[in-house]
Amino acid sequence: MEVTVIGAGLAGSEAALQLANRGIKVNLYEMRPQKTTGAHKTEKCAEFVCSNSLGSYDCSNASGLLKHEMELLGGELIKIAYACQVPAGAALAIDRELFSNKVTEKIEGHPNITLIREELTDIPNTPTIIASGPLTSDLMAEKIREFTDNDHLHFFDAIAPIVEKDSINFDKAFYASRYDKGEASYINCPMNKEEYEKFYEILTTAPKIELKEFEKNAKFFESCLPIEVLASRGVDTLRFGPMKPVGLVDKRTGEENYAVVQLRQDNSAKTLYNLVGFQTNLKWPSQKELLQSIPGLENVNIVRYGVMHRNTFINSPKVLNATLQTRKRPDLFFAGQITGTEGYTESIATGLLAGINMANYILGKDLITLPQETMLGALTHYISDEAHEKFQPINSNWGILPPVELPKKERKNKKLKAELMSKRSKNSINSIL
Repeated sequence: MEVTVIGAGLAGSEAALQLANRGIKVNLYEMRPQKTTGAHKTEKCAEFVCSNSLGSYDCSNASGLLKHEMELLGGELIKIAYACQVPAGAALAIDRELFSNKVTEKIEGHPNITLIREELTDIPNTPTIIASGPLTSDLMAEKIREFTDNDHLHFFDAIAPIVEKDSINFDKAFYASRYDKGEASYINCPMNKEEYEKFYEILTTAPKIELKEFEKNAKFFESCLPIEVLASRGVDTLRFGPMKPVGLVDKRTGEENYAVVQLRQDNSAKTLYNLVGFQTNLKWPSQKELLQSIPGLENVNIVRYGVMHRNTFINSPKVLNATLQTRKRPDLFFAGQITGTEGYTESIATGLLAGINMANYILGKDLITLPQETMLGALTHYISDEAHEKFQPINSNWGILPPVELPKKERKNKKLKAELMSKRSKNSINSIL
């Protein structure tokens, strides 16, 4: 029996590899390059669109724990990500071009996978995983809406600019990681109060790309807000958010700065860097003016401007089980950001689980419902919880896990709490392997 996987992004690529590794034939449909999304730049599988970071790999961090669970469960893309890693302190950042090339080669070279460059405009009536992503085509989105019998929810996702390292002025910029944690792999552009106020004035008065009429009532996702939206909440919002100066001191001067713009390595050659937290919908000439107002970026060469695009996700609590199987149809699964899980790591992880469970369904085995004590289990239980009245996308985070018992004097010890939750998660994963 063959399985159809719709979408060769992060979730679809992982799901296809999980199925194929278990001897199941897969038809993997990807509409690019025949039809573009407005955000993707290539036709490659598993292309990173926004940031090039998968977040922390430290298990004391929620995202880091999720990565470790993926490794324990036999994830394919997480192995490739580590093989394509570039320095980024305690974060797993990757050379995005190398990563998508390696994933594409693995998929095209797998004897059990047929990669079909074609847009599907209907849901097949055979075993199918829909991993079409937050930029699902209008025709497929309409078929999904008909199947789910629920209106889609929309929010906007914004992409940060990428610049050339050689155009950065290192008389002003300096390398450091916050609190000197890990390798000094971030480029930091410091600002004094006057420079910050000039930057803020440009940002808050710059023209934005006008939204289409049907987009105007859509919601932003809180963890990926455009920088101009953050700035609108108050003059100091950025200084306590993506531009916070705490823990970032230029050892050449020893001065504590008023604000700091961080840039993160974007490719293995260390020639491209993206601006951390600078997702934006400003018009491109305004973006150039804004970036060149930052000390160290006066003559910066921008190789990709920020853009904003609509994301689509289903009302998963009304549609999915925690196995990612649909309640209406046992041979249909969803995976990735279309389920309402937000983030690269989360997309890969749900593709991993959907692939494993579809394989179990085909092979007549019991589907895996991961314990809520695991990060992936907590995530899938959260998005499938029918008690949700106003469902919104979510990242992995400690708040969705059941609490751990701590002595009264240790209840505010976040590090200890994370360590105990991590240990409990690993034990739960090991118990089902």
